[in-house]
Amino acid sequence: MPRPLALLFWILLCFTAAAGGGFVMTGDWYAMLSKPTWNPPSWVFGPVWTVLYIMMGVSVWLVWKEGGFARQRRPMTLFLVQLVLNAIWTPLFFGMHMLGTAFAEIILLWLAILATILAFRRVSSTAAWLLVPYLLWVSFATVLNGTLWRMN
Repeated sequence: MPRPLALLFWILLCFTAAAGGGFVMTGDWYAMLSKPTWNPPSWVFGPVWTVLYIMMGVSVWLVWKEGGFARQRRPMTLFLVQLVLNAIWTPLFFGMHMLGTAFAEIILLWLAILATILAFRRVSSTAAWLLVPYLLWVSFATVLNGTLWRMN
């Protein structure tokens, strides 16, 4: 696959993690939750995730172009695992309203992102650094998820 097309593929694949969220984020359930004063406004999430998914796509592409799955099986598999965990969180939290389960799942996601960063660092320091804002955002989201679970 030509490299520019592969880059587009990886970016689009990252956005698929968000695609399921559009089907489960209906109604006023989230608006009705008790929230901490530091809860960001709803409009913040879309732009933040857009930037993060692009950075994730570039990151995995940088690793992929160093030999694809044949040479980068472990880091690429870790990336895909964390992407699946990313995709699962939204239906758990927003679709099923399972705040406690979503909290446990987002902790697994955080650990998977950290493992991916460490594996990517061995291949490309740029790829690893591109995932750091994602880890930081998920760190914030983990604290927020836990707080919402406790408050509701």
